[in-house]
Amino acid sequence: MKITMVKKLFADGSPCKKCGEVEEKMRAAGHLERLDRVVIADEADPASEGMVLAALHTVDRAPFFIVERDGQAPEIYTVYFKFVKEVLNAQTSEDDEIREIMNDVDLDFL
Repeated sequence: MKITMVKKLFADGSPCKKCGEVEEKMRAAGHLERLDRVVIADEADPASEGMVLAALHTVDRAPFFIVERDGQAPEIYTVYFKFVKEVLNAQTSEDDEIREIMNDVDLDFL
């Protein structure tokens, strides 16, 4: 299994807030080392790898995760807690999941 996290960089060079929050949650839970790659979707560069991956997978928000398993089509996760639960097999609380889904206003669109 190969896991890629795509996070956004704004045109002014600043990182997206939600991407930083998700990365910090992963660091605190010890999940960062489970990622194979972290790719940047640079708003100032439509040809950046992250922007290309977002277009390829029809994703319009950041951060998102691409999970590749041998012989299967890539799976795309735009909800962090769903990714943690289904891919990393880690426990999440229902309250955290609901809070993330209801707080979609913090997601940065690509």
